[in-house]
Amino acid sequence: MKNLLVILFVFCVFTGFSQIQKNNKSSLTIEQIMQNPDKWIGTSPAGIFWDESTEKIYFNWNPEYDTLSSLYSYSYKTKSIEKVSLEKKINLPGKYGDYNSEKTHKVYTRNGNIFILDIKNEAEKQLTDWLERASSPKFVLGDSQISFTKDKNLFLIDPKTRLIKQITNIVSGEENTEHKSKGQAKWLEEQQKELFDVLNKREAMSKARKNQRKKEKVEQPEKIYLGKKRLGEISLSPTGKFVIYSTYKSPQGTKSTSVTHHITKSGYTDEQKARTKVGSAQTKVEMAIFSVDSNKVVKITTDKIPGLKDLPDYLKDYPDKMPKDSSEIKDRTINLLGPVWNETEDLAIVVALSADNKDRWILLLDPATGELDLLDRQRDEAWIGGPGIGGWGFSPGEIGWMPDGKSVWFHSEESGYSHLYAVNIDTKNRTALTSGKFEISNASISNDKNYFYFTANKVHPGVKHFYRMPVLGGKLTQITSMEGSCEVTLSPDEKQLAIRYSPANKPWELYIQQNKKGAKATQITHSTTDEFNKYNWRMPEFITFKASDNATVYARLYRPDSPEKNGPAVIFVHGAGYLQNAHKWWSSYFHEYQFHNFLVDNGYTVLDMDYRGSAGYGRDWRTGIYRNMGGKDLSDNVDGAKYLVDKYNISPEKIGLYGGSYGGFITLMALFKNSETFVAGAALRSVTDWAHYNHGYTANILNTPVEDSLAYVRSSPIYFAEGLEGALLMCHGMVDDNVQFQDIVRLTQRLIELGKENWELAVYPVERHGFVEPSSWTDEYKRIFKLFEENLK
Repeated sequence: MKNLLVILFVFCVFTGFSQIQKNNKSSLTIEQIMQNPDKWIGTSPAGIFWDESTEKIYFNWNPEYDTLSSLYSYSYKTKSIEKVSLEKKINLPGKYGDYNSEKTHKVYTRNGNIFILDIKNEAEKQLTDWLERASSPKFVLGDSQISFTKDKNLFLIDPKTRLIKQITNIVSGEENTEHKSKGQAKWLEEQQKELFDVLNKREAMSKARKNQRKKEKVEQPEKIYLGKKRLGEISLSPTGKFVIYSTYKSPQGTKSTSVTHHITKSGYTDEQKARTKVGSAQTKVEMAIFSVDSNKVVKITTDKIPGLKDLPDYLKDYPDKMPKDSSEIKDRTINLLGPVWNETEDLAIVVALSADNKDRWILLLDPATGELDLLDRQRDEAWIGGPGIGGWGFSPGEIGWMPDGKSVWFHSEESGYSHLYAVNIDTKNRTALTSGKFEISNASISNDKNYFYFTANKVHPGVKHFYRMPVLGGKLTQITSMEGSCEVTLSPDEKQLAIRYSPANKPWELYIQQNKKGAKATQITHSTTDEFNKYNWRMPEFITFKASDNATVYARLYRPDSPEKNGPAVIFVHGAGYLQNAHKWWSSYFHEYQFHNFLVDNGYTVLDMDYRGSAGYGRDWRTGIYRNMGGKDLSDNVDGAKYLVDKYNISPEKIGLYGGSYGGFITLMALFKNSETFVAGAALRSVTDWAHYNHGYTANILNTPVEDSLAYVRSSPIYFAEGLEGALLMCHGMVDDNVQFQDIVRLTQRLIELGKENWELAVYPVERHGFVEPSSWTDEYKRIFKLFEENLK
C-alpha cells in the first residue's frame, strides 16, 4: 500500500518550476492568470430577465468584487444601473411563470405560494398563503382557472374565489390489498368459521359498514399508486378533461461507483456514491393519462409505433449476435417525453426516444383513447442529437404547435443540419421552414404569432446572430450585427433586446438594442478589472485547413509577432467532444485562452481546432467519431500539426499538445498512436478506458461494451499505452466524480507493467472534474509549461 501511495504522489513534488519561471518572457505569470477569475478578470452579467413593463432589465453581477454576485437592474428610462436591495429582490414578481392568452396577467410562485400580476397596473395578488410548495402554475380552462402541482398532484385554483380543487390523487407506494390466507392458515380460518357463528356475523357487519361508508363518501379522484416509480411531468388538457403524467422508473440493483475523499473535515476518509458505468440498466420514462370525467387511468398504446424492432447496423459486425428469425426480435425500450398540449383542443404532442437513441418519433396523442399517431420519425444509425432536437437528459427538444393549431413545428437533422420543420397533423404533409449549411437553436414563436425568433450560425460556424423569420418560412432577417455571439433575451413586448455579447478576446457584457435590423447595440456594463485590461489580449486568427480526407477543419491560431523559424507549437484539444471552441466569442476555456497568450509571449504558436465530433458543424461532423473515438478526431489533430509545419515553419520535432477530459483522452491517443508527430503532451482529467465512463454520453457514440466491444477496444487509450515514446504529463483530481480517479490509476498501473518511464502523474486531492482552487490551477499549468519548455525548445 505504501508503495502504491509513493507511485501516486511522488510526481506531485514541486521541482524545477522556479528555473522555468525565470525563462518566462511574458508580462503575465501563471499565478496571475490562474487566480480567482472574479477578482482578476471580473464577473460578467448573467441570469438576464426583463420586468413585465419593459422598463428594467435585471441581471446578476459583481462589479464590487464581493464574495457572491448580487442582483442589479438597468433602467431603460434613466439609463442607469443600481443594485437591487434584498427586500426588493425577495418581493420581485417571479422570473418564470405563465401568461394568460391576452398577455395581461402573469401567474408565478414565490416561496411556494401562488401570485397573479396585473401587468398594466403592476398590481400583485396573492392566491395562497401556506408553508406548502406549489409549482408550475398555468392558466387553463380559458384563463378562468390556474392549475398547479403540489405534493405529487395536480390542483386547480379559482383566481377570483381562491377555491382549490384537487384533480388527481397520486400516492407513493403500492396499493394495500386484502390479505388472503393460504395453506395451513387458510384451513384454520375456514375451521373457525364452521365452528363459531359469531365470527361470521361480525364479518358480515364489518362488510356492511364498509359498503355504507363507501356510498356516503363524496366521490374523490381515483388513487393512482406510483409503486417504486417517481412522478415527473403532470399537466392538464385545455378542456380540463384529461391529465397526462409521466413517471420515472429507476433500475433496481444497479451497482454504482464511489469516490473517496481524503481531505475531510472529520479527518477520516469519506466514501461518496457516484454514477454508474456505461452498459448499466437505465431509468425508464413512462407516460399515462388520467380521465377526469371517468375517474380512470387510460393506458397509452405504443405497440403500433413503427420501427420498434429495427436493429442497428453495427450488429452486422457480430454475426453470432444477429437473431435467426424475426420472432426473436423484441421491441426496443422507448421513453415517452412531453406532452405539448394544443391551445384549444384535447390533443397533445409527445416525443418517443428509443433507449439506444437511434430513433426519435414525434407522435400525436389522443388522450381519450391513448392512441398515438406518427407525425415524424428521425432515425440515425449513429445517435439522435443536434441543437433543439433533445434526447439528452430526457428532453423532448424544442417543439410546439403552429398558430393554426393544425400543424406542429420541430427540429430535425434530416438535411444534415438542425433546421425547423412543420408537419400537418391531418395530412402528415411536412414542410422545411429553414434550410442551409448552418444550425438553428433557441427557436420560439412571437407574441403575435406571425414570426419565428431563433439563433443561427448562418454567416460563419463560429458566429451566432439573432434572427426573425415569417412563421410559415421565408427570408431570414438578421437582427444583431456584432461579430461573436449574441445571447438575446427579448423584452415582454418584443420591442427591445437585452444582449449578452462577447467577441473572442473580451468577456461577456450586457447590451441593449431595439428589435430592428440595423439598430445599434449599446453597451451598458463594463465588467473587466483595470488589471486585466492592462494586457493586450490577442484576437486569434480564425483559419481553416484541409484534413487528410479533404474535410474542412475550423480553428483558432495564435502566433508570435516575430515567430522563430522551426519554432515550437502547441495544439490545444478542447473537451466534451461535442463542444465548440474555434468560435468568435469569449471561450468557456478562459484559463486556457489566457495560457495561450502566455505561450505566444514565450515564442510558441498555438492551434485550437474544432476536430471531428465538435458542435456547430452539422450532423456528419457531430457523428464523425461514431464507434471510433480516436479516429478522425485524432487524425484532425495530426493533420493540424502537419499544417503548422507546412505553412508556418514549425519544426516537426517541436510539437506538443494538451487538453482536459475529452481533450486529455485525445492527448493520450496522440502520444500512444502518433509518437512521430507529438513530442510531448499533457493529459488532464482524461478518460483512459471508455468502458468505465458514464452511460448517457458513451453509449450514444460507442453503444455498450457488451454489445459493441470492438468499438471500445479501438477507442480506449489503455489498449494503446505500449506506443508511448514522448513525454507524458497526466493531471487528475482525486475526487473527480465524472472522469473518476480510478481511470488514471488503471492507466498508471498499465504504464508501470509496460515498463514505461517517460511519464509523470500529478494528483489534486480536493479537485473534482472542474478545478476550483487557484493553487491547483497554478500548479497544474506550471507543470504543463515546464513540460513544453523542457521538450519543445
